[in-house]
Amino acid sequence: MSPSLNFAIDAEQQALVEMAQQFGERRLAPFYKQREREGAFDRDTLREMGELGLFGIELSEDYGGMGLDCVTAGLVLEALCRSDYNIGQLMVTMSLTGHILSHHGDPDIIAPWLRGMVAGRCVPAIALTEPGGGSDAANLTLKAHREGDTYILDGEKTSTSFAAQADFAVVWARTGGPGPKGISAFLVPVDTPGVSTGTFDDLGGRAAGRGTMHFDEVAVPATHLIGAENQGFVQVMQGFDYSRALIGLQCLAVARQSLDETWASAAERQSMGKPLTAHQGVSFPLAEADTHVEAARLLCQKTLWLNDQGLPHTTEAAMCKWWAPKLAFETIQTCLLINGHGAYTEEMPYEQRLRDVLGLQIGDGTAQIMKLVIARQKAGRKSV
Repeated sequence: MSPSLNFAIDAEQQALVEMAQQFGERRLAPFYKQREREGAFDRDTLREMGELGLFGIELSEDYGGMGLDCVTAGLVLEALCRSDYNIGQLMVTMSLTGHILSHHGDPDIIAPWLRGMVAGRCVPAIALTEPGGGSDAANLTLKAHREGDTYILDGEKTSTSFAAQADFAVVWARTGGPGPKGISAFLVPVDTPGVSTGTFDDLGGRAAGRGTMHFDEVAVPATHLIGAENQGFVQVMQGFDYSRALIGLQCLAVARQSLDETWASAAERQSMGKPLTAHQGVSFPLAEADTHVEAARLLCQKTLWLNDQGLPHTTEAAMCKWWAPKLAFETIQTCLLINGHGAYTEEMPYEQRLRDVLGLQIGDGTAQIMKLVIARQKAGRKSV
């Protein structure tokens, strides 16, 4: 007998969601544009979020988390992202980092970093992408070789969110032969000698501070190897199935906020003696967008539920990742157009939201790669 469906959330989940939404409205939304100008998150806000338990919802209590399920983590992320899309980028990075380190790292080594991250004192980075790799994530050239009790890392990473803000990074390097079986992962404190960072002047998502990380003969203790040598690529691919569903909710939360605002504003504005919502040219596009956003949200929640049950969810995760960012962009664009000339300014949030969500049509796996993942899952790797 297959498991029954239940779309209700319990009292604990509801309390967390309400707290997150209230915090977002009070402490995040008013400073959304300010954080874009500054190109960073202020640490006081992050520590406040840590004190409230808003980070590491799904991480074990051994590392300072709440030990709750992934669906709950997604609900909290969604509530916060309605106020600031970029906080979701940090939370997704924390969740992926927490998954990788807690499953594969030496507990004595990773514990201080994970506890600091959950408390909002440490910002992590995922250093995977390289200048010549892009979507070919297994084509890494950054090298790591062992010398006694240390590994020496040498090379460059790019398109790394929080590159200049990070306190530590999970870095993938080539320790073996070509292909995915020769890759290892390391925990690298960013203040280690030989590490330098730079930031890009991006179109959107500026609070995340996407940039570069250079490793010039960086010595890392062998204890900082995450998991087994040459098995790092498998570790990150497993973690991405979780983070892709969170990314979907991150983008859809911004779309949902934009829709709610636009339904309200269109009902108040008049045209030809009637509210704008009385005109099908306005109400029908909003109704269609609302339908699509709700359907995509349910797909993301199902993917998180499958994760919690220990069931396969690679296909669903890839669906979340290619569809939700594209749908969010289209929905916000629709809302911008319906709000008219006033929305084509920086006085309203739609232009920033539009630029922000565009980035995740590229980062963390393009739509083309996600569709390839789906096709391989459906037809078999040898058939695609």
